[in-house]
Amino acid sequence: MTRATRFAAYLAPLIIYYLLALLGIVNIPFMSQESSDALVPVLPFWVLVTFGAYSLGSLGLGLVRFRDCPEAYRSLMLEISQAKDDLRSKGVTVD
Repeated sequence: MTRATRFAAYLAPLIIYYLLALLGIVNIPFMSQESSDALVPVLPFWVLVTFGAYSLGSLGLGLVRFRDCPEAYRSLMLEISQAKDDLRSKGVTVD
């Protein structure tokens, strides 16, 4: 099973349950109806903000730790200089 298929298999029941809770067909356990009515409509925004915060955090952490991999740093800098030289040879101003 590929990652996309596994992700879809886990996500589909959650989306169906969310839609049923949003429409009021299914009650959320251990939560009052008033709390459920207030929480369920904003749940997708909360998930989106949480995912964005996680993504930015992991991206920032990757940038902080980038110099911890000297061979990857040297390889990337070599590829950048090769790309700049290639563009300069074609008449493109770089820098």
